[in-house]
Amino acid sequence: MEPQALYKTIYKIAKVVNSSLEPKVVLGQIVEQVATTMNAKGCFIRLLNRTGEILKPDAYYGLSQRYAQKGPVEVAKSKLDQEALAGNAVYIADVRTDPRFQYPQQASEEGLVSIVVVPLTAQGNKVIGVLRVYAGETRSFTEEELEFLSCIANLCGIALENARMFHALKRASELANDYIYQVFED
Repeated sequence: MEPQALYKTIYKIAKVVNSSLEPKVVLGQIVEQVATTMNAKGCFIRLLNRTGEILKPDAYYGLSQRYAQKGPVEVAKSKLDQEALAGNAVYIADVRTDPRFQYPQQASEEGLVSIVVVPLTAQGNKVIGVLRVYAGETRSFTEEELEFLSCIANLCGIALENARMFHALKRASELANDYIYQVFED
């Protein structure tokens, strides 16, 4: 993959992150850009639930809805995601046969073969989810591609943190306005 294409995609994604505070919109555009740029079968972003036990689907591109909704990704049952959530990029040459992958049958039916997973971080180094890229054939990923994906995962974290802070400030402002209204109207 050409380094220039990766840099152009980083630029496009940075513009997307800077243009919206709606996580669904931003993450949806990111997974599409990543899958297209990497010539991959699909891309998926999963975020941890509040308990940190389940990775919930948040945005995906290039995969069927049936695959996206195949079932919960339980961290305790997914060695792949345990490794990624520990802060490591993880590569699997064939998800159909690797015991670290939780849904090999569904992956086979979807036509997935290789996968790379990188941790998605926010607030410094706090891992809040994973970014997965799927290939429909046996494929390896270069060091440059792994760095690209780590950069994109960090941009996802920035987008999510910006949205969280915006909505928290908006809610605090609404509560303050309600309080002022009640105090001065009573």
